[in-house]
Amino acid sequence: MSAAAAAEAAAAEPARPAGGRAELYPARWWRPLPDGRLQCDLCPRHCRLREGQRGFCFVRRRTGDLIELTAYGRSTGVCLDPVEKKPLNHVHPGSSVLSFGTAGCNLSCKFCQNWEISTARSVEVLSVDAPPERIAAQAVAVGARAVAFTYNDPVVFAEYAIDTARACHERGLLAYAVSAGWICEQPALELFGAVDAANIDLKGFTEEFYRKITGARLKDVQDTLVRVRERTSTWLELTTLLIPGLNDSPAEIGRLAAWVAGELGADTPLHLTAFHPAHRMLDRPPTPLTTLRRARRAALEAGLHFVYLGNVRDEEGATTLCPGCGEPVIVRRGYTVETYALDESGCCRHCGRRLPGLFDADDPGGSEAALPWRLAPTGW
Repeated sequence: MSAAAAAEAAAAEPARPAGGRAELYPARWWRPLPDGRLQCDLCPRHCRLREGQRGFCFVRRRTGDLIELTAYGRSTGVCLDPVEKKPLNHVHPGSSVLSFGTAGCNLSCKFCQNWEISTARSVEVLSVDAPPERIAAQAVAVGARAVAFTYNDPVVFAEYAIDTARACHERGLLAYAVSAGWICEQPALELFGAVDAANIDLKGFTEEFYRKITGARLKDVQDTLVRVRERTSTWLELTTLLIPGLNDSPAEIGRLAAWVAGELGADTPLHLTAFHPAHRMLDRPPTPLTTLRRARRAALEAGLHFVYLGNVRDEEGATTLCPGCGEPVIVRRGYTVETYALDESGCCRHCGRRLPGLFDADDPGGSEAALPWRLAPTGW
């Protein structure tokens, strides 16, 4: 088969391997070039591969006349988490989520909190066999309401994530994505269109920060956010990790929040989270609580209705207020929901105003105080 024919066949939806796993899983979103290389069009890096070469993410490899996804059906970790840990504060509060990831990443964030996974170069050694149907079955077995693609970015294992989301929906589960959002248009619409909710990082608000600190581009991420908001039905929340001296000024957060309010809507939740030294940023101090609180005020003043603080203990920054009457409707302590004042339709019990998000009569869950806990893959 020629490279052009292989690209067309892969783009049409590659056949899923029996049982969810194969030695070679044809990737999608690539095309042959006149010089014989194959160009991956999953993310804006557009890696151009010769035989045997891997893309920057390391999990997409040129094999013959196609590009394969080496991480398909392979998980590097599975854990039962509260949904608030994703973080998704407007999605079935108090419910539990089966979280998993693979290996590799298409960014190069100097502050990466999961760098052991995102930079892993031994996928086969570090991961276990976990086809989509098995992930969904495990989620049902442990009583999770949803499966979340997290730890590393689901962009790099988009085909696997989409298949897993479908398997979840077939069993009555939801699917969530936690991502940096650096992805090209068509795969973005397919990946985020396949899930019910997503938390996407808006890591800073200057191109210089994105280029120097993450290796990505701000404009590309902004385009993804607008596409998710305007062209999918997926519930969207955002996260910005505040790094002292780099992206934590009230002025920058105010500009970021004003853009979110104007382009995505004032009801879009924004999570401002504390930095802790990690990976190649061990010389930076943790983010002070005072900095987080100042940034939160700036974001609220810029027009956002829901701004939360993360990676710290701060009750005010974890509480959801009704945008209608101002009363607290979801009070959290850590990852535990202590007060829940919404009805089965997600409306405020004080004034009747509907809170934006995903809510129903089963909220909140009842056993999440003990989470998270890690699941052993043995016996899958």
